Amino acid sequence: MKKIETIVLVADLAGTAVFAAEGAISAMQGGLDLLGVMVLSFAVALGGGVIRDLLIGATPPNAVRDWRYPALAFLTGLLTFIFHSEARTLSAPLLMALDAAGLALFAVAGAQKAPSYGIGPFISTLMGTITGVGGGVVRDILLARVPMILVADIYASAAFAGGVVLVVSRRFGLSPMAAALLGGGACFILRVASVTYGWQLPKVAHW
Repeated sequence: MKKIETIVLVADLAGTAVFAAEGAISAMQGGLDLLGVMVLSFAVALGGGVIRDLLIGATPPNAVRDWRYPALAFLTGLLTFIFHSEARTLSAPLLMALDAAGLALFAVAGAQKAPSYGIGPFISTLMGTITGVGGGVVRDILLARVPMILVADIYASAAFAGGVVLVVSRRFGLSPMAAALLGGGACFILRVASVTYGWQLPKVAHW
């Protein structure tokens, strides 16, 4: 149990830093001032985790109970704002890879944490998905645009797939660390590959 808590903490904090930076970049691209940058960094970094913790009964959420979460989100957002010139030079593929990494980290954290609160395998995978995409949905709503999970080729599906791999791996007796690496790797690879090769979920051609 202690090992699982450590994995969740590390994945949560790493994902928090990645998504806080992404939130800050999105805020600056949207023309927001410093306060807006800080608010969006906080929302993107912690939104998914807060929703997950409320749904599984882990209250108060870590973002409220553990000072490291908001401190890391605000610090990352502030540093991204200060070094905005450097952030502006980041290429689109690199930003996509960072986003995929954050998605994978949060998908792992959510799917790994939920069973500790008596949540079944299927719902645990959904909790991983919510953790991964929740902050991005909040970001897009605050920026008044259609949430990316509704228009991206493979986004929420990648988080769900990562959660499935993690849960199945644990069922087959793999260690929490091995399952987390497999699940996170599956999510990351699927997301990057979907963007690289233009993979999409099936759609109705004409309605």
